[in-house]
Amino acid sequence: MGFYKPGANHTTDPKMVRLHKIIWSLIFAGLLTVILGIFVGKADDAIGWIMVVAGGVMTAIGAVLIYVRSTMTSEP
Repeated sequence: MGFYKPGANHTTDPKMVRLHKIIWSLIFAGLLTVILGIFVGKADDAIGWIMVVAGGVMTAIGAVLIYVRSTMTSEP
């Protein structure tokens, strides 16, 4: 994976790399939870909605962290 190797305008700062991993983990886990919540909602409406809302919150936090990451400066 080229992102975690030095070179080509990629940061190797451990804080930035860790934030990048957290961001995409939150986004993908949130979207997966939303999809699972939709399917679970057909069997149990209350649990389905809880999963959809939790997944939406996780995805929104990931999106906010993308903005936070864009405002941060990485020192070479």
